[in-house]
Amino acid sequence: MSDSSLFATEQARGRAAYRVYACTILANICLILYYRATHLPATWQEGRGAWIGLSLAEFWYAFYWILTQSVRWNPVHRRTFKDKLSQRYEGKLPNVDIFVCTADPYAEPPNLVISTVLSLMAYNYPPEKLSVYLSDDGGSILTFYAMWEASQFAKHWIPFCKRYKLEPRAPAVYFSTSDCPTDKSHQEEWSGMKILYEEMTNRIDAIVMSGKVPEELKANHKGFSQWKPEMTSKKHPPIVQILIDSKDPNAIDDAGNALPTLVYMAREKNPEYHHNFKAGAMNSLLRVSSLISNSPIILNVDCDMYSNNADSIRDALCFFLDEEKGPDIAFVQYPQNYNNMTKNDTYGNSLTVINEVELCGLDSWGGPLYIGTGCFHRREILCGMKYTKDYKENWNRRSERNPHDDIRKLEEKAESLATCTYELNTRWGHEVGLKYGIAVEDVITGLMIQCRGWKSVYYNPPQKGFLGVGPNTLAQTILQHKRWCEGNSQIFLSKYCAFIYGHGKIKLGLQMGYCIYNLWAANSIPTLYYVIVPSLSLLRGISLFPKMTSPWFIPFSYVMVAKQTYSLVEALLTRDITVQGWWNLQRMWLIKRLTSYLYGGLATLSKIVGVSKMGFTITAKTSGEDASKRYEQEIMEFDASSLTLAIIEFVALLNMTCLVCATTRAVMMGWAIVLEMYFLQILLCGSVVALNVAIYEGLLLRKDKGSIPWSVTLTTLAVVMLVSLLSRV
Repeated sequence: MSDSSLFATEQARGRAAYRVYACTILANICLILYYRATHLPATWQEGRGAWIGLSLAEFWYAFYWILTQSVRWNPVHRRTFKDKLSQRYEGKLPNVDIFVCTADPYAEPPNLVISTVLSLMAYNYPPEKLSVYLSDDGGSILTFYAMWEASQFAKHWIPFCKRYKLEPRAPAVYFSTSDCPTDKSHQEEWSGMKILYEEMTNRIDAIVMSGKVPEELKANHKGFSQWKPEMTSKKHPPIVQILIDSKDPNAIDDAGNALPTLVYMAREKNPEYHHNFKAGAMNSLLRVSSLISNSPIILNVDCDMYSNNADSIRDALCFFLDEEKGPDIAFVQYPQNYNNMTKNDTYGNSLTVINEVELCGLDSWGGPLYIGTGCFHRREILCGMKYTKDYKENWNRRSERNPHDDIRKLEEKAESLATCTYELNTRWGHEVGLKYGIAVEDVITGLMIQCRGWKSVYYNPPQKGFLGVGPNTLAQTILQHKRWCEGNSQIFLSKYCAFIYGHGKIKLGLQMGYCIYNLWAANSIPTLYYVIVPSLSLLRGISLFPKMTSPWFIPFSYVMVAKQTYSLVEALLTRDITVQGWWNLQRMWLIKRLTSYLYGGLATLSKIVGVSKMGFTITAKTSGEDASKRYEQEIMEFDASSLTLAIIEFVALLNMTCLVCATTRAVMMGWAIVLEMYFLQILLCGSVVALNVAIYEGLLLRKDKGSIPWSVTLTTLAVVMLVSLLSRV
C-alpha cells in the first residue's frame, strides 16, 4: 500500500491454522469415500442400495465442501481513508445518483419507503451533487403522495440531521430508538421534529388506509393529475415527476442549503409486454437518470434498506478514486444487514456468516457478488462497458440540461425512456444494464461485469452502511430463499454457469465461490436422503456406518465433530451470533434444504422444460400483530403451506420414531451391543431430533395461532407410521 492509497487491504487472521484444519478434514473425507467404495455390501446383503445412496450423498457433500473452501482460504478486509479523500478531492467530488425500487404500497408500506429515501437524502455529501430516484413499479398514487410529503419534510429533516450529526438518518428508526436529548436547547427542536414526522406518517397512513388521495390534497402538486381512474398497478402510462430539482435556486432547506434532487418514476406497465421485474425497473432508472442528472456513480438500495452510515458514499469513493487500483473497480458492495433480527436469530436470516466470512473470501479472488442492494456502481460499466487498461472515468460527467428548461418538458422526455416499447430490438437487458431472464438479476449482472474484466470490492465497515427489514416468519423465510435458490439454479443450468462462462475470464476461486450459491438446490436431495434413509435403516437394524471399535470409525466421527465445532467457532467469532443463534441457524439450514432449495430446484427445472414461467413475489415487509409478538419472543411461526409443514414434520416425526425404536432395542439387547453397531446412526438420528425440538413444540405443546395445524400433523403422522411399517417388512 502506497502513501497515496485511499484504502488498505488486510489479510484475515488465523489462516494458517484454518488451512491445517481444512487439510485434516480433506484427508478424512478421502478416507470416508475410500471406505464406502471398499466396503460395499454384497448384492445379497441388506442395505446395499442404501449404502450406494449414502455414498453418493457423501461424495456430493465432499465436492460441495471443497467449493466452500474458496471463500475461507484467504479472506481479506478493507479499510478506507476518508481524510485523504477529503484532502484530495473535496472540491471536486463526483455527482451520485441513488436508485430505490418499490412495487406495492401494501407489501412495502410508503412510510417505510420514504424513511429510506429521507436517510439517503441526508448523506454527509454536497446535496447539490446528490439525486435520489424512486422507481414505483406499482404506479401507485399512494406512494407518490408519500414522496410528496417526504419532499416537504426533507427541508426540515436534512439540516436537523447534519446539525446534530444524527445516526441513523431514517426518521422511522431514529425516533423509535432514540430518547429525547437532555440538552434543553436541543429538546425543543427534537420534540418539534418528532411531532412533524408523526403528523406526516399519520397523514400517509390515513391515505393508504382509505386507498385514495382527497381532491383538495391533489392541488398541492401538478403530479397528481397524472393518475386517471382507469389506471391499475398492471396497466398504466409512464410517469416521471421531479419533486425537488437541486438546480432550482428555490430548492433549499431550512438552513438555506441546496436540497438533493428527488425524482419519482413509474415506468409504463402493460400486460402485453414483459416488464422484467426489478431488472426492468433499474434499467428504466438508468435511462431516466441519464437525462436528469447523469451522475458517474450510482447507488442502488432496496426500499427497506435505509442508510445507517452517513459517510457510506465517501467510503465507496475511496475505492473508485484510488489512483492505483480504482480504475479497475466496477462496483463496491456493502453487506445486506437487517435491524429486526432477534437476539438468537430464530429463522437464521441475519446472513452473518455470508457477510462476515464468505463475501470477504470472494473479495480475495476478484470481488464479491453483486447482491442487488447497498451497491455503488460506475454508470458506464453498468451500461456494458468492457475493461480496458487505459480507462479513465470522467468524474465531471453530469446532465447537459439547461436549468432554465421547462421541467414538464424534461419529465415528458424522460417518460419516453420508460415506455414498454423502448427496449424492443435493443441491447437493453442483454448487454446493456441489468440482465433479464434470471430471477437473481443482480448476481448474473455482477458475474457478467466481472467476466468483462472488471473487479469489485466488498466493504464491511464497523458501522453498518445499510440496514433493512428481514423476514420474520417461517413462510417469508422459505419464500425468500426459494426465490434466491431458483435464480441461482437458473444461472448454473444456463450458459452463464461460472465454470463455463467464467472460464478464462475470472479466477477459479471466484468461479467456485459463485457455485456455492448456484448449487444450493442440488443440496436438497442428498440432505433429504441423509436425514431419512439412515434413520429407516436404523429402524430395520441395518448398519450403514463403521462399528465403534473399527478404525474406520475415526474419520467419520472426526468429520462430524470437527465440522460442527468449526461451524460454531466461526459463528461465534463474528460476535453477532450466540450459541443458541448458531443452533437456530443449523435448524434453518436443515429446513431450507428440505423446502426452499427443493422448491427452487423443482421450479427451475419446470421452467427449463416449459411447464411454468418466471415470476417474482415480493417478500412482505410486515406481518400481523400476533405474529410479530411471537417473533419478538423467539417463538417459531408455522405459517408456511401445508406441504411445507408436512415435509418438515415428516422428517422430525420419522427421526423421533426411529430414535425411540433404537432406544427400545438398546434397552432390550443391551446398550453396549447397540451402540457398538449403530452409534453414528443413532448420533445422526438424535441430532435431527434435537434440531427439531421447536417443531415438536409446535406440534404438541403450543395452542396459539402460530402452531402447526392438527390436520397437517395427523396426516403426516399417518404417513410416518405407514413408512415405518413398510420399512420393516
